[in-house]
Amino acid sequence: MLVDDVVNKLIAKNYHIACAESCTGGLVAASLVAVPGVSSVLDLSLVTYANEAKERFLGVEEADIKKYGVVSEVVAKAMAKGVANLAKAEVGLATSGIAGPTGGSLEKPVGMVCFAIFIQGKIYTYTKYFGNIGRNLVREKATEFILAELNKHLDS
Repeated sequence: MLVDDVVNKLIAKNYHIACAESCTGGLVAASLVAVPGVSSVLDLSLVTYANEAKERFLGVEEADIKKYGVVSEVVAKAMAKGVANLAKAEVGLATSGIAGPTGGSLEKPVGMVCFAIFIQGKIYTYTKYFGNIGRNLVREKATEFILAELNKHLDS
């Protein structure tokens, strides 16, 4: 199973992981916690739903939120780096998006999610459009996506 592979690779590399989630609301961390042995690698997880929480706990710049929007690769990148630094972890994950059913726009439609993966100083960012498929399905798809991408990067 994907999440088992991720946890086993983290354990093998002796990496610690921290999550900063917005639209996924803790689903990434919950997926990791479902795997026995994760306690040796999962340091912390924050659901930073409010902009102020992203700023206060993760160091996201208010100016970046105003310029790029909270749903942006710039903000996701800051979230991933911020949570990794906060936890002193080698790996930081971040999700920020519009799960719906409302809140979208022409530029940023419902189902758009921005991701960032921080691994020992390197940051990878992505934007995916899952469509207006329902709030919880967007959250599930986003969780699967970031774990799949992390799994690939852990092979490098």
